[in-house]
Amino acid sequence: MTPPESVTEAQVLDALRPIVDPDFRKSIVDLGFVKNVAIEGARVSFDIELTTPACPIKEEFERDAHARVSALAGVEDVSVTMTAQARPSPGAVETDRENMLPGVQRVIAVASGKGGVGKSTAAINIALALHKAGARVGVMDCDVYGPSLPLLTGTGGRPSTQGKKILPMEGLGLKLMSIGYFTDDDSPVIWRGPMVHGLIRQFLTDVLWEELDYLIVDMPPGTGDAALTLTQNAPLSGAVIVTTANDLSLIDARKGLEMFRKVDVPVLGIVENMSYFVPPDLPDRKYYIFGEGGGKRVADELGIDFLGEIPIDPTVVEEGDLGRPIVMSHPGSPVADAYEKLAGQVTRTLAVLESK
Repeated sequence: MTPPESVTEAQVLDALRPIVDPDFRKSIVDLGFVKNVAIEGARVSFDIELTTPACPIKEEFERDAHARVSALAGVEDVSVTMTAQARPSPGAVETDRENMLPGVQRVIAVASGKGGVGKSTAAINIALALHKAGARVGVMDCDVYGPSLPLLTGTGGRPSTQGKKILPMEGLGLKLMSIGYFTDDDSPVIWRGPMVHGLIRQFLTDVLWEELDYLIVDMPPGTGDAALTLTQNAPLSGAVIVTTANDLSLIDARKGLEMFRKVDVPVLGIVENMSYFVPPDLPDRKYYIFGEGGGKRVADELGIDFLGEIPIDPTVVEEGDLGRPIVMSHPGSPVADAYEKLAGQVTRTLAVLESK
């Protein structure tokens, strides 16, 4: 009896070709995502290399690819390895990154036009969602006058140094830097513009971040000196605007967006925090305490993406004050799921922008 012929690489690629990346709107084969196809008799293995380790449909790609190749005649075993390789930003931004943040692939600013909208909470939970998805992530807390990163991560002490470089703190699987590690809890920070500018420059140039897929920058609230210093000096890949649905926050969100546009930093979208409340005893009810639809309306008016709504949950504050952000402390909860979805949207939007 003649043994069946082995499947060919061309057949494997043809089987995978119908899998389309929804953001790039092209086949993963045509995009060059399929790599290292190896065939040993009835066993087939290959890699799918995505543009971000935090791809929200990574598991869907893996399942679909496995099923399609398994269906080929003569195939008895299929091994799919999911990998990621960031595509560097072109032009001046890449040059700045090489000089200022060597080893950091992408820098994402999380900003708000005003304080009190949950910006820092959003920043740390986005970072943890990316880390959970397999990315190497750092967080730089640039809220000079109200640093919250030590509290939100349950970390403390003074950073150590290596030569002339400052070593970031580590906690929750993240690399961390904040002015909060250099000040006493009860000491107010009273700094003028030049001092703030110097500190931010030091965080950008003197911290040994090493290899990171994403550096999340928790921006100072508003559009004052500290925020302007960052937007003008940091090699930002993109920005996320955090707002609430009430009119005052939305007005300030518009100001923040215009600040980024003036310095040619892409705004990846607006996320509406504390959007609605679902009573535990009435899970089918939603109460829009601060108004409904404001974030989406502003996003539509300004021609940017609306990244979604984050519900109100008292657990977010309670756990955050104990150094246990919701993505880590309550995985699978509606708020944690919302942050994980948000992180996936942000990174894929950024990957599409960088491919143009």
